[in-house]
Amino acid sequence: MRAIWRGLPAKRYDVGWEPGLVVPAGDGSPLVTDHYFPRADGDFPTLLVRSPYGRGLPWSPQYGVLFAEQGFHVVLQSCRGTGGSGGAFDYWRNEPADGLATVSWLRDQPWFDGTLGTVGPSYLGYVQWALALDPPPELKAMVVQVGLHDPHALFHSGRALRLENALLVGVGVAHQHRGVVPFAQAALRLQRRMRDIVGARPLRGAYASALGDVPWLDDVMTHPDAGDPYWDGASLARAAEGLSVPTSLVTGWHDALADQTFEQYARLRRTGGETALLVGPWTHTSALQQGWPEVFAESLAWLRAHLCGDRSGLRPTRVRVHVGGEDAWRDLDDWPPSAPPSPDATDATDATDATDPWFPTPDGHLTRSDPAAPAAPAGPSPVTPPALASFRYDPADPTPSVGGALLSRTAGPRDNSDLEAREDVLTFTGPALTEPVEILGPVSARLSVSTDTGYADVFTRLCDVDERGRSTNVCDGFAQLETAGEAPSEAIVPMSSTAHRFPAGHRVRWQISGGAHPRYAPNPGTGEPPMDAVGLEPTRITLHTGCALLLPHDG
Repeated sequence: MRAIWRGLPAKRYDVGWEPGLVVPAGDGSPLVTDHYFPRADGDFPTLLVRSPYGRGLPWSPQYGVLFAEQGFHVVLQSCRGTGGSGGAFDYWRNEPADGLATVSWLRDQPWFDGTLGTVGPSYLGYVQWALALDPPPELKAMVVQVGLHDPHALFHSGRALRLENALLVGVGVAHQHRGVVPFAQAALRLQRRMRDIVGARPLRGAYASALGDVPWLDDVMTHPDAGDPYWDGASLARAAEGLSVPTSLVTGWHDALADQTFEQYARLRRTGGETALLVGPWTHTSALQQGWPEVFAESLAWLRAHLCGDRSGLRPTRVRVHVGGEDAWRDLDDWPPSAPPSPDATDATDATDATDPWFPTPDGHLTRSDPAAPAAPAGPSPVTPPALASFRYDPADPTPSVGGALLSRTAGPRDNSDLEAREDVLTFTGPALTEPVEILGPVSARLSVSTDTGYADVFTRLCDVDERGRSTNVCDGFAQLETAGEAPSEAIVPMSSTAHRFPAGHRVRWQISGGAHPRYAPNPGTGEPPMDAVGLEPTRITLHTGCALLLPHDG
């Protein structure tokens, strides 16, 4: 591992390994577990790492070895139904009980000193929140890296299917625990067949040619309503409410789970939990690759502080973020920095109402001054506000996704020039900036939209356009709208959060389209669920006056 990353701390201990230990779950299912430990006398705290992705690469060296070298026992366990563990894998129903059963087993181990922490990314974060629902007294610290707490939001945006997420999670959970070669073969098979799968009509069952029969995946894809009893107990948001276990959160601006991290941070802050937040220039996967030296240092400092009593590595501020556009780190007292979360806030987007609106104009410009409204005609007021612009979205030729907060290797900042040249993508661009504009906080869009079919998706994106005209995505959001007749539908669409500095000479661009495929399954335009739709109907989407891009105050 030290040949891959520079800047890792020096090894403190040689590492021992006990593979293949069997931990009994509450129902007797065997949970296969590996134990890494420092080869030295004395007591050391324990880290619990539970994973559905196997116990080999990258988990063994990256979590088992590296943390054991620093003076921790590391218990690396395969979730039930994966990696040789008994029982059947279920995306959420078994994790709270299985985590507690593992802690009960730990209490009987002669090397366990009664001090426990947890660490891990993605689903390995979900199992931490599951343990935190009823935290055992031994649990003294958590480090949730690019973590999940709400499976519904991983697979759906409102009722719209996050198609690419579903397929990539499916291949990971179904094959990664089988070993490097089988997983690589399955991932390559999915990549080769991706175009056919995401273009199939209907979508239901189309993934089987690449992934085989994955019953839980079919279930999560075909239950779009968060209120469906199917999702009962899936969200672990409540675990952060009143949690007394010190919790460090790590994400990246282009992490597919970034919004879930910001939500949990806000909950911890509102209820007084001890927490810290690190946000880097990373995607879901690059946080554990290019970003690993920073992520490991952050995680190690937090665990040493709360499990070993050594607070010397903690940074002085609660929040550290990477500011895009200037490629620099910024230490902040809170997130968002303009206003701390209020006691009655419901999510991260409530943390601030300090926004600067940028307004689109019919000629494609973006201005900070609200265009003068036309004089009201005599007689009754018109029912429909004037149109700004319109475009035709064709689900048979869906607008492609380019970069952004994805799980795939194509995630992150990308050149949007080819995308913006399409006729089904609108852009509104501000003038060249005479001085830098800095935004730190949640971004959103106020939309007023009508359609000729009554159904539409709207994908809205903030971009930074440099002096050469290269348009790079900063953050984005998605909404599924239904309109009645000619009356527009009005909505505030969250576009995630960012810390970004637009240099002088650059321009702010607002991009709007009818989708981002295959990140989201295309809206068929017929009102049918995308998983079952066979017929497709193009939709004319019209923006009306009243739209605005809402950026947090700069400076």
